[in-house]
Amino acid sequence: MNQISKTSISMGKYVVSPTTHPTDCGRFRASFSVHRSMGNGSYCRVFRFDQAFASREAARLFAVTQGWLQTCMASPPVC
Repeated sequence: MNQISKTSISMGKYVVSPTTHPTDCGRFRASFSVHRSMGNGSYCRVFRFDQAFASREAARLFAVTQGWLQTCMASPPVC
């Protein structure tokens, strides 16, 4: 079962939605989506990570941080 964040985070002209996914071994994986809708165009990307975290909150924090990097930096690092 995936837990979708109840709160999407507005970051400039983008909206970041962090998500966590439990693994079979009891750890958690992180992902996030970035959305933007302006006029006739829209943008949506989903980022998923292989790294596992000990807690759901750690995975969520990682997803939020990566979302911030993707939306705020002119040349974001490769996730």
